[in-house]
Amino acid sequence: MGNLNIFIVDDDVDFAESLADIFELEGHKCELAYDGETALKRFKENDFDLTFMDVKLPGKNGVESFLDIRKVKPDARVIMMTGFSVEELLEQAMENGAWGVLHKPLNMNEVLNMVKKVTPAGILIVDDNPDFLSNIKDVLEHSGFIVYKAKNGEEAISHLEENHVDILILDLRMPILNGLETFLLLKEKGIALPTIIVTAYAYEEADTLEKLKEYCVNGILRKPFDPEDLITILHDLVDDPKKICF
Repeated sequence: MGNLNIFIVDDDVDFAESLADIFELEGHKCELAYDGETALKRFKENDFDLTFMDVKLPGKNGVESFLDIRKVKPDARVIMMTGFSVEELLEQAMENGAWGVLHKPLNMNEVLNMVKKVTPAGILIVDDNPDFLSNIKDVLEHSGFIVYKAKNGEEAISHLEENHVDILILDLRMPILNGLETFLLLKEKGIALPTIIVTAYAYEEADTLEKLKEYCVNGILRKPFDPEDLITILHDLVDDPKKICF
């Protein structure tokens, strides 16, 4: 499903850098922070697929930082790390949705196996046709993708304001907010993600499609289309979000 954006939070600089080196050799991208306050600030500015956070941090400890992060990003995947006996803190973290606990010194085979279980946050399909939504969702989930649905632009914007999504599949002709209005409103809100445009009215909507090309959408599919064409585009985007740009 592509390489991951991994965040490492630990005040032991040598340990954090060594862990990052191992992940980067596996092809993942890493970012580091050395205290909870900095970690929370980075979380507000970035999306991470997986976070490794030490329990013992200067100032705000790792569990307190984790609880603050969950308020900002409820779906954040965070693995707590500890070299100490802090069972009550760890229990608090697990009760509030921590993704796992690792004890130092780390077993790197265990760590890498945990990383391999992580897939990017998923795909949001926006279309007012319930049959199309269900059919495409089934096909994509069968191919290993995590899929969410929205039946109009308002639902899509609400979902994207509260959740991280990797790729947007957006129908042009919808009630309330059409595809172009939804796309432009997301850009105004600073929500930018790879977008595949779907339309059954390519001729009638030619001007809209040209306008969207100016904003560098990442694919255009004309209904009816072969689902394999969509899967090919999605795999390309997972490997490189800027690879396809019309």
